Amino acid sequence: MTIRVLIADDHSVVRQGLRMLLALDPAIEVIGEAADGDEAVRLTQELEPDIVLMDLLMPKMDGITATAAIQQQRPGTAVLALTSALDDESVVGAVRAGAVGYLLKNTDATDLIRAIKAASTGQVQLSPEAAAQLMRGTHPTVAPPETGSLTEREQEVLRLLARGLANKQIARDLGIGEKTVKTHVSSILTKLGVQSRTQAALQARQMGLAGG
Repeated sequence: MTIRVLIADDHSVVRQGLRMLLALDPAIEVIGEAADGDEAVRLTQELEPDIVLMDLLMPKMDGITATAAIQQQRPGTAVLALTSALDDESVVGAVRAGAVGYLLKNTDATDLIRAIKAASTGQVQLSPEAAAQLMRGTHPTVAPPETGSLTEREQEVLRLLARGLANKQIARDLGIGEKTVKTHVSSILTKLGVQSRTQAALQARQMGLAGG
């Protein structure tokens, strides 16, 4: 099944380079390009991509605002931040807006393609630098959620989710159906008060559930 990708970046040379790069993999199809955040939101509605590669520093509407709009209007589309920005505000902002991953523009081509494929299955994709920044960018003075609100099964699902496993892999590991996993994930997001798997993974780390 082909992964449909929309590229959002205000630099035409970057969009062209990404298009040429992704064209090398038959499993990925670039279905459109956006030069600013407004256009990214509009084209996501029109073209219904599986993945949006989102630059964060764009005119008219920045990538974080565009990510939040896309997640509100079409939550089935995964947004993967691809940017040169590595400040706390950008990393934390993108994740809170609902981005499923955060990669830097110096990411190796092979790693980028792998990340796109993983993100299409719901896996969290964070560059090591972004993951470290994300942990520094959260406020330790705010008490993390208690695990008591989650059932034992939900804690098991969250632990595997935090390790980057997709629903199918979680289902296989726990010996349950994929639809059951989706139900558990939905319940976890609601109980933790978050909108995305990436945010849930961060909460899991704060709750001590991300080890192993």
